[in-house]
Amino acid sequence: MCEHPEHHARFMAEAARVSREKMNAGFGGPFGAVVVKDGKVIGTGYNKVTTDNDPTAHAEIVAIRDACANIGDFSLRGAVIYTSCEPCPMCLSSIYWARLDKVYYANTRWDAARIGFDDAELYDEVAKGIEDRKIPMIHLADEEAATAFEEWDKKEDKIRY
Repeated sequence: MCEHPEHHARFMAEAARVSREKMNAGFGGPFGAVVVKDGKVIGTGYNKVTTDNDPTAHAEIVAIRDACANIGDFSLRGAVIYTSCEPCPMCLSSIYWARLDKVYYANTRWDAARIGFDDAELYDEVAKGIEDRKIPMIHLADEEAATAFEEWDKKEDKIRY
């Protein structure tokens, strides 16, 4: 990825443009993202939570899904994401799972909170011990689930991710 400031500005402007265009078209909140590899946009996303009735359809996740579909791979190593806002904990986790190299963001989590998108509770919940979380997390051991893990561990043709 080229580290020239004008490239960063161009890709961030694209993420911001998508966020405004799709927000004004009624698709959802003011969030947009683009995944870039080798100087080219390989994935684009915008907030589709309310239009898709999908609480996971945040701009970053939509952009990651688009990029992975476009390149035919679940790994985005060598790519970066430009997003109009600092990723929420869910999106940040997805960024790590996708193996993106870097995140560039415009607005901060505090800017988002100011307009009604406050993720503070989520950041707090993730940091808590499992027994202290607001939504009860109950361990329920299952023999078949354990067997599946054992089989995966021994599987010779597995694709690690």
